[in-house]
Amino acid sequence: MSISSSKPKSQSVKVTSVDSFDDAKTWDLPSINSDVQSSGTNAFNKTRTWKYEPPEVEEDLVPLTAEVIESIRAAAYDEGFALGKQEGYDAGLEQGKQEGLELGTSEGKEQGLADGMLAGQEQMDELARSWQSIIDQTANPLAQVSQELENELVILAVKLAKAVINVEVTTQNDVLLSAISEGIKVLPIQESQYQFQMNPVDVAMVKGHFGDQVIAENNWRLIENPAIERGGCELSTQSNAVDMSIQRRTADVFTQFLNAQGLQYDPRNS
Repeated sequence: MSISSSKPKSQSVKVTSVDSFDDAKTWDLPSINSDVQSSGTNAFNKTRTWKYEPPEVEEDLVPLTAEVIESIRAAAYDEGFALGKQEGYDAGLEQGKQEGLELGTSEGKEQGLADGMLAGQEQMDELARSWQSIIDQTANPLAQVSQELENELVILAVKLAKAVINVEVTTQNDVLLSAISEGIKVLPIQESQYQFQMNPVDVAMVKGHFGDQVIAENNWRLIENPAIERGGCELSTQSNAVDMSIQRRTADVFTQFLNAQGLQYDPRNS
């Protein structure tokens, strides 16, 4: 029995008619840009979009000590204090400048106005006095002449009185003796020695009047001084002094006379 090898026969499709493809549909190629499906999991039970990431290494936290906490607190306090101080200083400086400017401007205006008014008032007063003086001199010329005449009469009276006193001094020894007595009364009683400065003529008169014995018993020392006018003396001790000169005594009398006449100044000095 012979075995014959048989080859499969290729099958061919015969297209008998074009009309037989009327029901065929075109097949589109899949797009390679389409997103990977997000649904579903892989072999590791992870989503298809999952990627391996190494785990984060956790740092070991060292517990804070009381010193560290206190240091942090102090640093925070210092920083906050410095910041608050600076902000407060800046705000206070700005406010102080503004208030100082406003206050200084206001006070400066007020002070300037007051000074100006005062200066103006003083000038007005000075001008008023000047005009009043001119008016008085124009309206009352006789009053001015009368005042000048009164002064001249007073000066004349004083000169006449002084001349009369000088004449009386040269003829009456009582004037000098009265001066010596009044001067001794003014000085303390316990004084041990008295020194008299007198005109040389008066020294001789006193020695002749009292005598050397009385002068020695009273511890009087008589000194000649030509600069002292007759009728007066300057009496002194170790601790006190009295001016009993004619110039001083007559000046007191004239001052009393001027005051009695209602004169406020001495016309002899004008």
